[in-house]
Amino acid sequence: MNDYKNRGGRVTVGSDSGYIYKVYGFGTIEELELLREAGFHPLEVIRAATLHGAQALGAADRIGSIEAGKLADLVVLEDNPLANLKLLYGTGHLRLDADGKPRRVGGVKYTIKDGIVYDAKALLGEVRAMVAEAKADASP
Repeated sequence: MNDYKNRGGRVTVGSDSGYIYKVYGFGTIEELELLREAGFHPLEVIRAATLHGAQALGAADRIGSIEAGKLADLVVLEDNPLANLKLLYGTGHLRLDADGKPRRVGGVKYTIKDGIVYDAKALLGEVRAMVAEAKADASP
């Protein structure tokens, strides 16, 4: 993939979410990590997931980059995903702190969809509460 890209080929991002042991939403981030592992610079990975995908769809005039007049759905993070793409997972990932203890870091803080800002952490909390309530209702 990296050789193809280095010779001028356009690489985009895709996933097989929902296919045998894959959970929707996680396959795309895994794809980003695989491109990074293949030798792509983190900025090239983000470009493959955004602008190159829009170009492949013939929609680069409307989506794929942050420009005036274009549609843009965004995620806001507290940490730099270019340093670690695992930060893009909604719940972040575990990192060992200075004491050698695992600590959850990263994760999406806000999602901006159609101009509406959603607090991702609050939404996760609401889902957690709904699941707990459903489990309690299902208990005999």
